[in-house]
Amino acid sequence: MMQHNPGFLQLVEQTRNRVKVCSVAEVQEKLAHGDQFHFVDVREDHEYAIDRAAGARHLAKGVIERDIETVIPDKQAQIILYCGGGYRSILAADALQQMGYVNVISMDGGIRALREVGFPMIKS
Repeated sequence: MMQHNPGFLQLVEQTRNRVKVCSVAEVQEKLAHGDQFHFVDVREDHEYAIDRAAGARHLAKGVIERDIETVIPDKQAQIILYCGGGYRSILAADALQQMGYVNVISMDGGIRALREVGFPMIKS
């Protein structure tokens, strides 16, 4: 597991208070109930190329602000973001909220948590 720098962790903790967070179980529940939402992987291209959650689309954290309005123009749409462990998705969710997206959620635990529960993965 990656050791994160203290400044990054401090930024994530300060941001976490402004962002809605959900668990993998909540994502599974939404899928089981047929809830409509955009499932977005915000990891880097090389991470996404290894594997990704089934049903997820890719908008890397580095380009999400630039491309989100083209990919998901509806600012009311529910968007659930995940990354490697749940940190970058918090920062990305905060940025989207600043852009006017009102229903953005960061999934806690990231892809590691998805793998742990046996969530269906697509390998490249």
